[in-house]
Amino acid sequence: MHLTSARRTLVVTAALGLALASAPAVAQPQAKARTNAPVKVSLTVKGPDGNLFKGKIKTKGHDVTTASGGTHRCDGTNGGANPSAVPTPTAALDDAARKRHFTWDGTWYASFDDFSVDTIKNVSGGGVAYWNIAVNGTSIPVGGCQFKLRAGDKVAFTWTAF
Repeated sequence: MHLTSARRTLVVTAALGLALASAPAVAQPQAKARTNAPVKVSLTVKGPDGNLFKGKIKTKGHDVTTASGGTHRCDGTNGGANPSAVPTPTAALDDAARKRHFTWDGTWYASFDDFSVDTIKNVSGGGVAYWNIAVNGTSIPVGGCQFKLRAGDKVAFTWTAF
């Protein structure tokens, strides 16, 4: 009986060893890439009479505060657009305004989970225009707190008549 028990143990151990040796390797979790790392972008603000601002700005997604809209996150997670925080066009505008000492204002729309840029450097649409946001020459398909920026992107806020 002792010999039978020893054989079973040996067979079970060998089978378990073979199963473990032939099982696919489990990938070790990799360090998650830092998605909200600051990026440097070119930012242009064009009013009805020409450039109001043009320069390079380092930005990442962050909370934004405007006089009309209050404080809200503007980090690409707005509206579920991105699974984690990323740099955004409106955050870039906010960073430029703070670093280069100019003002901007925007209304917060909870239904869109985003700001509408209303005024930059005291230039507003006034019901006849709006601030269009484009990245690399193309109008963005989502709000300025939802679009993910990458290093080197060309961001433009352009006063656009209706």
